Amino acid sequence: MSLDEVGELRAADSDAPTPETRGPGTWAALRPLLLRLHFYAGVLIAPLLFVAATTGLLYAGSWQAEKIVYADQLTVDHVGASARPLSAQVDAARNAAPQGTVTAVWPAPEADATTRVIMESPGLTEGETLTVFVDPYTAEVRGKLTTAGDALPLRAWLSEFHSSLQLGEFGRNYSELAASWLWVVALGGLALWIGRRRTRRAQLLVPDRKATGRRKTLSWHGSVGVWIAIGLVGLSATGLTWSKYAGENIGQLQDSLGGSTPAVSAVVGDAPAAGAGGEHAGHGGGDGTQTAPPTPTDTIGIDGAVAAARAAGVTESLRITLPAKGKGYVVKEQDKQVPVHLDAVSVDPADGRVMDELRFADYPLLAKLTRFGIDLHMGLTFGLANQLALAALAVSLMFMVVWGYRMWWLRRPTKERRLSVGRPQPRGAWRKLPVMVLLPLAAVTALVGWFVPLLGISLVVFLVADVALGFAASRRRSRAEAEAGAEAEAEAGAEAGAEAGVDARA
Repeated sequence: MSLDEVGELRAADSDAPTPETRGPGTWAALRPLLLRLHFYAGVLIAPLLFVAATTGLLYAGSWQAEKIVYADQLTVDHVGASARPLSAQVDAARNAAPQGTVTAVWPAPEADATTRVIMESPGLTEGETLTVFVDPYTAEVRGKLTTAGDALPLRAWLSEFHSSLQLGEFGRNYSELAASWLWVVALGGLALWIGRRRTRRAQLLVPDRKATGRRKTLSWHGSVGVWIAIGLVGLSATGLTWSKYAGENIGQLQDSLGGSTPAVSAVVGDAPAAGAGGEHAGHGGGDGTQTAPPTPTDTIGIDGAVAAARAAGVTESLRITLPAKGKGYVVKEQDKQVPVHLDAVSVDPADGRVMDELRFADYPLLAKLTRFGIDLHMGLTFGLANQLALAALAVSLMFMVVWGYRMWWLRRPTKERRLSVGRPQPRGAWRKLPVMVLLPLAAVTALVGWFVPLLGISLVVFLVADVALGFAASRRRSRAEAEAGAEAEAEAGAEAGAEAGVDARA
């Protein structure tokens, strides 16, 4: 929830305070501080939240849009009785793009879908690959597209637009700043809304239809915020896992708690497994030289690797990584809809032996939660229903921002002739906090600000700006008081002089 009512300086236009706010309790002291923070976060961060919601709405719709835009590449004209061998489909892709090097193959996940052959190709930027779409029944090439992961050009562009506004690394600061503040604004607004006094409990969840003006807007702002608060916090948390600064801290914390995502080992023979041996893994003998393991002999082919993986229970939405130097085939499941299928095996290209296997059931709990959270954020876990829920969250957040700004506008002083807006909660709220509350609150704020750096930096900027504005306002008041005092003295002196003149004439 955003912007708000925040000053509540006009008692006639706001609900009465809760019983707790009338006494010297902790909530009574904490509430003004929370109001001021909610106000400034809403006013200053809300534009970023609105942009993130708008671009997120576009991304949520991109899953269905790419099915329409790229229907020729993604689907076949006729479903055949049986599919051609994967090796034949790969050969067809190589003939269509002889300049590319095949690195992975994604067999058709559905009967009417095409097989994707992933290639590295000259001229592509980092993170991009060339994908050739092959009819699995005829080995006919249906098209070629530049892709980023599993995203086709439209979704890849919208994904980058959502995360960085197509501004590169600099643009990523916008999305990280929005994600850093989203949970603060949502939880702070939720606490403020729950802490208000109301005649009926239903008003907590349902807008007050009898209210008018700002109270009506506040009613919609608060009740809708209750419904979407958990979703907004979830989007904030999962969004931060992709961020540059907070994401690094989250990754380190997850690793330290033993929750890093495991990976299947694809190393052939007696070579050390990937990631084993610490920072010195992969070094050669005593002469300090490194020896790269030779490329393994591929005698089973991609069809043999898939057969071995299926025999090991890896069967759904396969993605096959071809052998590289010293490594064998890696066959992974990528069916992320509930129930998920994310098992993986590595296969020796020489004899088809399963060298290693990794079951999603064996993932650490934190790794599972991270996987589920990211997939929910992307709209994968429940398919279309997930995407519709994300779209509803995005639209609701956009309305929250608009309602917040409208309340800010409606709270403006109407008797002043100059253009103005609603005032925030008066300064000095933190001085009313008990020391036993202030000290832990300051410590937690510092810790969160360090862990989520853009939140901490922006909060410091807010505080410095607020202090500067307060100092300037204090100077203006002092100057005005001094001028008023001088005028009063001058008037008093003039009156005294006039009285003296009258006495002299008398």
